[in-house]
Amino acid sequence: MDTWLGLMSGTSMDGIDAVLVSFDGNTAHIHATISLPYPDEIRHRLIAVSQNQGSPDELGELDTLTGCLFATAANRVIESSGLPASRIKAIGSHGQTVRHQPAGAAPFSMQIGNPSIIAERTGIPTVADFRRRDMAAGGQGAPLVPAFHKAFFGSKTENRCILNLGGIANITWIPADQSPVTGFDTGPANALLDAWCLDQTGRPYDTDGHWASEGTVNDELLRDMLSDAYFAKVAPKSTGKERFNLDWVKTLARRHPDVPAADIQRTLLQLTASSISEQLPSEGNMTVYACGGGTRNPLLMEALGKAIQPARLAITDELGLDPQWVEPVAFAWLAKQAMAGMPGNLPEVTGASGPRILGAIYPA
Repeated sequence: MDTWLGLMSGTSMDGIDAVLVSFDGNTAHIHATISLPYPDEIRHRLIAVSQNQGSPDELGELDTLTGCLFATAANRVIESSGLPASRIKAIGSHGQTVRHQPAGAAPFSMQIGNPSIIAERTGIPTVADFRRRDMAAGGQGAPLVPAFHKAFFGSKTENRCILNLGGIANITWIPADQSPVTGFDTGPANALLDAWCLDQTGRPYDTDGHWASEGTVNDELLRDMLSDAYFAKVAPKSTGKERFNLDWVKTLARRHPDVPAADIQRTLLQLTASSISEQLPSEGNMTVYACGGGTRNPLLMEALGKAIQPARLAITDELGLDPQWVEPVAFAWLAKQAMAGMPGNLPEVTGASGPRILGAIYPA
């Protein structure tokens, strides 16, 4: 059975997830996984350049440095598996998004992590730059994982919503009646929680939601947060740290100067749960299957479970795939689609004018 390698680093910018996987119909068999954290210096530089705080030289250097780290992650997961590199058909590398601007006169989405370096250092064909072909066809270039969700998580008896809790949250709505799949970014998940925690405590994230648990939800602040126009925007839509970032939080904090920092953290957590809940489909017999880093935050999962009732909250391991590895597996699958000359987008999700083969292929 052919083996594929997926590399993913999301909007949290905390590191690279790598997975070796084989596909059998609509089942994914994982052979090995690793997570490679970004060095603190690289993470800080990535966050800065994503906020337009950097020169062309800085962007070019980071493209090379992250490309080297992606290659390291790929080689390490291969070594840990014991499989020869010759068994791996291709690598699918999402890269590191540093800017996503799908609207305006000249829409673009920019991912760095030089794929030529990955192909050179692994000796394996590498597929990268998945988003821009969809955007060239008039799409948002995001989210791209719904095509994978449809292929692997669909059911004829249960309405399913696949919820990815990364830096940004996105949902894929898969109706049991086989009507068209829909999906979009709902807004922030971990991005604002991480940014506020780092700014106020010096810690890169709030482990298990401990700091947020010391605060209480401020209803007035929450209403102000939810008034952001993005939440009411009609799909197709996608977003990122260009909109939901530390400056966004600080602007709100200045409008509510009497709210303690821990209460802001708890309210940001509730914002994630409430904004997702308010954008879910209203159909009955629905289970929301969560994946991504946010599933490791018990306070967030508790708040989300309450917010989406009467829908049931579960995690994707009930469907046979560990929640941490859904996205890197999806990009391994997108590489497989590209190598086979098959489309990887869902036009009804991204808004593209039609199905497109996604990604550029960098030969070994």
